[in-house]
Amino acid sequence: MKRQTRRKRTSERLLEIFQAYLLNHAHGLFSSLGRLSRAPVTSSMTILVLAVAIALAGCFYIVVANIQQLTGNLQASNQMSLFLKDHVNESAGQKLADELAQHQRIENIKFIGKKQAMEEFKANSGFGEALNALESNPLPNVIQVLPKDVLDNREALDALMAEFKQMPQVDFVQVDMQWVERLQAIMRIAGRGVTLVGVLLGFAVTFITGNTIRLELHNRQDEVFISKLVGATHAFIQRPFLYTGFWLGFIAGFSAWLIITVMLLIVETPVEKLSGLYNSSFQLLYLSFSEFILLLMMASGLAVLGSWAVLHYQLRQLKPQ
Repeated sequence: MKRQTRRKRTSERLLEIFQAYLLNHAHGLFSSLGRLSRAPVTSSMTILVLAVAIALAGCFYIVVANIQQLTGNLQASNQMSLFLKDHVNESAGQKLADELAQHQRIENIKFIGKKQAMEEFKANSGFGEALNALESNPLPNVIQVLPKDVLDNREALDALMAEFKQMPQVDFVQVDMQWVERLQAIMRIAGRGVTLVGVLLGFAVTFITGNTIRLELHNRQDEVFISKLVGATHAFIQRPFLYTGFWLGFIAGFSAWLIITVMLLIVETPVEKLSGLYNSSFQLLYLSFSEFILLLMMASGLAVLGSWAVLHYQLRQLKPQ
């Protein structure tokens, strides 16, 4: 009985401590939000600056994401054209296309016979009447090949071209390799640019938040002195300031998401019209729900990090007189 009573008292004591811990943090969380609301002009200016910095990084990211989507759609225009030799008839060419369709590094295959090629050339070239004067069809049978991961693996593309050139039915292979190289280089530069811009703006968010918390700590210096005199630990003193930094980052992250979304909504209609002029089904990508949550987490985390760094240094310098 005594053991059961002790265990019960111990569990009740632990529960009380846990509840007190939660209440303490909840008080710090909402009291810090109240302090921000009592200085609306200063808080709004800080949040706006943070939101613009975060939105810039987010805009660079979403622009590159849309470009990557566009390049994914443009892969179809980077097909290899396998021009077959004159002695290869349409049935043999179709059979070869069916065999190539099973290739693990080929995404799509299209066979174009001589007759179909001539009809398309007449329709698109504007020389229909002149072409009718030809006694025979000079165009070869063609197999159009769309390789997989053409923008990511140049070595695999070279190997695939060499493999096609060795086929006895193939006369020559045509592909715009320079276009692929340029697009690969542009995408690499864009990806690194997004990373660099994100890092720089992340530092900006950290420093801006840290400076704001430093000013807040200076304004509440007497309160900190009194807390130290009664034995409060640095962790206890830091808590409301860290929550202030959290709210600054969280609200700024949400505001940045709004800015990005509004900007995309503004340009969505012109982009769709431009896409329609090129007979494309391109649609703007927005931040997904997971990316939105990640944006809030990163903004809040950077703000808390900046707040903690300033508090860790400043509290050691502040000593009661």
